[in-house]
Amino acid sequence: QVQFVESGGALVQPGEPLRLSCVAPGFHLDYYAIGWFRPAPGKEREGVSCAGYSDGSTWYADSVKGRFTISRDNTKNPVTLPMNSLKPEASAVYYCAANLMRSSCGSGAPLRSEYDYWGQGTQVTVSP
Repeated sequence: QVQFVESGGALVQPGEPLRLSCVAPGFHLDYYAIGWFRPAPGKEREGVSCAGYSDGSTWYADSVKGRFTISRDNTKNPVTLPMNSLKPEASAVYYCAANLMRSSCGSGAPLRSEYDYWGQGTQVTVSP
């Protein structure tokens, strides 16, 4: 059973940075877009960011544009999400997953139904 492993979550103060990582032991990320998600009010999980496989495509939720930067290394497996200028509303469990239907991100928000191999998530808490 393929499963991502997320790490890097922590308790930080508003304005501080954090860097999340996810790996999929024994699984090659080739050909799949990789997305980061977090729970949202009234929703199970919403897309935060996406990184395409071969076309360099990326996508960001409006709430994180300019502050989060997704990055992937197709030879070394990890997908990272450096997060700058964190706000309290960013507090959540962050999950990464692979899009089994697409290798690029597209222009719209990632559809949770297209993603699989969910990990257990990593907790980010932004609080004074």
